[in-house]
Amino acid sequence: MLKNLFRKREYVMVSSRTLNDDSHLPNIPNGKWINCPKCKNILYKEDLERNHKVCIGCGHHFNISAKKRIEQIFDENSFVEMFDDVKTGNPLNFEGYEDKLELNQVKSGLEEAVIAGTGEIKSLKVATAIMDSNFMMGSMGCAVGEKITRIVEYATENKLPLIIFTASGGARMQEGIFSLMQMAKTSLAISRHDNAGLLYISVITHPTTGGITASFAMEGDIIISEPNAVIGFAGRRVIENTINEKLPEDFQSAEFALEKGFIDSIVKRRDLKNYLNKVLRLHGVSENAK
Repeated sequence: MLKNLFRKREYVMVSSRTLNDDSHLPNIPNGKWINCPKCKNILYKEDLERNHKVCIGCGHHFNISAKKRIEQIFDENSFVEMFDDVKTGNPLNFEGYEDKLELNQVKSGLEEAVIAGTGEIKSLKVATAIMDSNFMMGSMGCAVGEKITRIVEYATENKLPLIIFTASGGARMQEGIFSLMQMAKTSLAISRHDNAGLLYISVITHPTTGGITASFAMEGDIIISEPNAVIGFAGRRVIENTINEKLPEDFQSAEFALEKGFIDSIVKRRDLKNYLNKVLRLHGVSENAK
């Protein structure tokens, strides 16, 4: 029928091969499309947003901001940010560090690489920390470690389950040993949360590496990952040069970690909210626990 000619499909995907042929070049306004780094298809940004920033062709999970993840996971208007008064200093007087922080604050719209607070997942209240790789690659300095420690301690004191969404390149080199100390500090807080008999769910997103993997990312009672997330400590080339061996192609992927028993499950982004709610309920978290 004639009206079908004007019906908009739910999703639109354009092959990169088609785009190279001028005779079939679609009329796509600038800034309205994005290239998938995995399958190389061209995607409309609006469709990508509607699909939780997951490629409709190959399922590639694009990185999302902490604020966007809050919007996707937590009930509307239920998230309350905490400890936003914790600010980053320059303990080693690292040259140019203040300028770099200011640039990243403007670029990301965040004060630091993590947002902490409480929120509800289908009416179940949890304490949470959400890391954001848009801020200095999610690296952990003193402020990041302090905010995560404080929200873990708050969860312990208030008998709340804890969920941490990780996304980080590791420790922040500009803060040196002070950054590395955050690994022990956050781990001790999580140990006390565990000793109180409370649930901690770690949700690993791409990428989660370095000191984050070596501390709280892998300390969850239940460890979940998004598909194809990179999970590791040292980089591939560093390991290969150290052991003089070629590593498997899928090494340090979420799928490799699941196969080897390092994580418990891989959950697609669109299913994550329901999955977390189910896990919380199975572990006795109720709507009355507020």
